Amino acid sequence: MDAPKNSKWFHERLGPSEGHVHEVKTVLFSKKTPFQHIEIVELGDYGLSLILDGKVQSTQTDEFIYHEVLVHPAMLVHPNPKRVMVIGGGEGATLREVLRHRSVERALMVDIDREVVEVSRAMLPEFHAGAFDDPRTELAFEDARRWLETHDQVFDVIIIDLSDPIEEGPCYRLYTREFYQLVNRRLSRQGTIALQSGSVAPHDLLNVSAIYRTLLTAFPVVCPYVANVPCFGMPWGFEVASKEVDPRAYSAADYDKMIARRIQGELKYLTGEVCKAQMALPKHLQARLASETRLIEDDAPLYIYHDHARAL
Repeated sequence: MDAPKNSKWFHERLGPSEGHVHEVKTVLFSKKTPFQHIEIVELGDYGLSLILDGKVQSTQTDEFIYHEVLVHPAMLVHPNPKRVMVIGGGEGATLREVLRHRSVERALMVDIDREVVEVSRAMLPEFHAGAFDDPRTELAFEDARRWLETHDQVFDVIIIDLSDPIEEGPCYRLYTREFYQLVNRRLSRQGTIALQSGSVAPHDLLNVSAIYRTLLTAFPVVCPYVANVPCFGMPWGFEVASKEVDPRAYSAADYDKMIARRIQGELKYLTGEVCKAQMALPKHLQARLASETRLIEDDAPLYIYHDHARAL
């Protein structure tokens, strides 16, 4: 059936030869900040959506998948996470999931762009669910790398929820060897980190494999895993890195027990079986990770452009 003639469409480039097209019902907000272009858009199948620099970050329909997958594996494998730092995560949903852990006493969120947080607080209440107003929450609006360089505080878990490292964007220096080594120094002895690492489509593995190789310069344990986040248009990579604990060492039953004991409320996506299964990687991805030699460094960043990745 032909689309209605008055339909408007948002075209997101996923690569030089592909894209994802969404019907746009309403554009609720659009502004260029000193750091990035923010849009709040109601998409046809995905509802209210946060878009930064032309890239869909999260949507009302499936944000729970991305945020549960990003946060809980790293939080669960730490034996008692009390002090948690969230880097980025402007819409507040990552912070929301962190605060569901009963053990958390302090959650510091550092985001460079105050306007993303202010707009999300006002226009995306279902995403943050009041997390910004939780008494355990602290907000800092500055460059997260500078914050870590100028503070010596130690955290049990650091969740890195950043947009892709595009050349003109604010994030590319938060994907480098030097940054991950700095993060390591701000973690407690059993500390863990988690981050998204981009597409794991077979033709688009540079980002996930280069991040994996780079993390290994800073952490003895690096565990990549994969989830399908529908609004992204392709399977997506995540990674947990740790000083000691290995998420692959736990059974599905172990994860189920920890979820029941430590997380308030019901999860919508993760089960113990899913926690375990998502870490079983397909053969072609295992081979790419094992063969990757590319290191991301301050002097040799990896930029993900709007239509392709380019190593410099």
